[in-house]
Amino acid sequence: MDSESESRAQRSNMRPEKKSKDRSEPQLDRELLDLPPELRWREWMRRIEAVLFASASPVPRKDLARIVGQGTSVDLLVEDLAADLEGRAFEIAQVAGGWMFRTRPVYASAIRAAADVSDQLLDLNEFDVAILAAIAYHQPITRDGLKDIFGKEISRDLIGRLHAHGLIGTGPRAPRRGAPYTFVTTDAFLATFGFESLRDLPDSEQLNDAGLAARA
Repeated sequence: MDSESESRAQRSNMRPEKKSKDRSEPQLDRELLDLPPELRWREWMRRIEAVLFASASPVPRKDLARIVGQGTSVDLLVEDLAADLEGRAFEIAQVAGGWMFRTRPVYASAIRAAADVSDQLLDLNEFDVAILAAIAYHQPITRDGLKDIFGKEISRDLIGRLHAHGLIGTGPRAPRRGAPYTFVTTDAFLATFGFESLRDLPDSEQLNDAGLAARA
């Protein structure tokens, strides 16, 4: 090796190594043992509030449990947070196996009058809703099953619209010739209509009042 190459090699060895930046998030302190019990509880409530505020879909209990102390009751924290929100324009709703914020129904007309919520509105007509109700009550159900209920063919476009809104999904294939796909409702369906689970679907009397009993 000539003297020039040897000099370059020495300078290269003298260069300090570049340290990679630590981009990892700081570890979440779940227990908050440095806080007195009352402030600890309030901080857990605020964390749950922040998560629900940031989430576009219902947040299940198991996810909220990750941000509070081990063994802490998420249900009691949510209950206290709901009480804390009394008198506010929004509330905590338990839907689709989790919790989410939603505006109180009393302010619906004010929102429609002043807020731009057109992209949040479902473009569903009465027959679309009737089909959706039939799927909810008879799932898993095929298009032929829907045809038997309504006495006419149910278009693929209609099923596609409900799919596009995320209100229905594909269920198991029916155990008969051709093994056609069935349709089922989704968690988005529960969240959209404010149901915690399918057990909360209206009974026959409520359906009759809504004019859907004969169809669903």
